[in-house]
Amino acid sequence: MKKTTGSDFRSPLGRARGLGSAKYGVSHWWFQRLTAVAMIPLFIWFIASVITVMISPDINIIVSWFSSPVNSLLIVLLFCAMFFHAKLGLQVVIEDYVKAPCCKYTLLLGNIFFCVGGVVICIMAVLKLHLFGVN
Repeated sequence: MKKTTGSDFRSPLGRARGLGSAKYGVSHWWFQRLTAVAMIPLFIWFIASVITVMISPDINIIVSWFSSPVNSLLIVLLFCAMFFHAKLGLQVVIEDYVKAPCCKYTLLLGNIFFCVGGVVICIMAVLKLHLFGVN
């Protein structure tokens, strides 16, 4: 039997099976950090836009703001980053704290459907305002 070194804390059975990292947690961690960093300038832009344009009582100013391709693209990127970040965060909470498999998988599927549905509804609303305006 091979003697274990000080840095190998796996059991003999774990070493024999090659158990270790599932190798998917790193990408999940990086995507969560990436969306968090992406939301910083997008939120600053959004708050500045709300302060300067959205509080205007004139609806024509808001319609012209939404008809700009840059503004529509940036708000869609904000929605995508927000919902993806929320999906990743809620997934971690569900996986860590819900122990019953039936409830866990139901909540994980609900999380996916809620986040995908939310981003689709938001993108459709932005596209409607961008393409057709407010009538």
